[in-house]
Amino acid sequence: MTDAPIALITGAAQGIGLACAEALAGDDYKVVLADIKDNVKDEAVRLGGAGYVCDFGDAEAVLALFDQIETEHGPVAALVNNAGIAMPGDFLDYSLETFDTVLGVNLRGVFVATQRAAKGMVANNIEGAIVNMSSINAQVAIPAIPAYCASKGGVMQLTKVAALALATHNIRVNAVGPGSIDTEMMAGVNANPEAFRMAMSRTPLGRPGTAREIADVVAFLCSSKASYVTGETIYVDGGRLGLNYVMS
Repeated sequence: MTDAPIALITGAAQGIGLACAEALAGDDYKVVLADIKDNVKDEAVRLGGAGYVCDFGDAEAVLALFDQIETEHGPVAALVNNAGIAMPGDFLDYSLETFDTVLGVNLRGVFVATQRAAKGMVANNIEGAIVNMSSINAQVAIPAIPAYCASKGGVMQLTKVAALALATHNIRVNAVGPGSIDTEMMAGVNANPEAFRMAMSRTPLGRPGTAREIADVVAFLCSSKASYVTGETIYVDGGRLGLNYVMS
């Protein structure tokens, strides 16, 4: 057990999730990292926290993870629901199995973790913070990732629902919607000069964001500086959603 508040970050083995863990560790949270990838344990050790392997598409595994964290470390005071998958494919050939798999991690998994974290917060009188990772694709769409777009739109609405439901318990629920961020998910775009140029043509700031720029917004939402912010999705996209024409 520890006196420091516990922050659980999902999908924390790399990229945005790992950057969120680093930022929260810097804000004096005891960080607990979870991911389907085993290297999450090594990253957790580096940050002085704890690491667990968990499939966030498996509801029973998610519930068991919370039980284990509470037993070994204490109740979660901040939750960052970052675990997510995309699984692109042609719309006409997109299988129901693939659609369900993506929603299972990106939306159902977020619901399961949010509900379970909130129950622990209420039981322990914790005025907690939950941050869900949405996307600009909650607002705009890419034909090749139908399930991802649907799931992120769902996350945006689930965030509002949870914020209203948990407000009387002083538990704040918000979301962050990244734009084009320089992570593994964008590696294919970065490697293709024409694709990269197109991506930047619709980004007024003219560059990809960094994982740390997303993490800093997440850390803000988990802090007392955001004490009157709940039910919001903050889009960190270099101005993309405000653009009504393609930049030259």
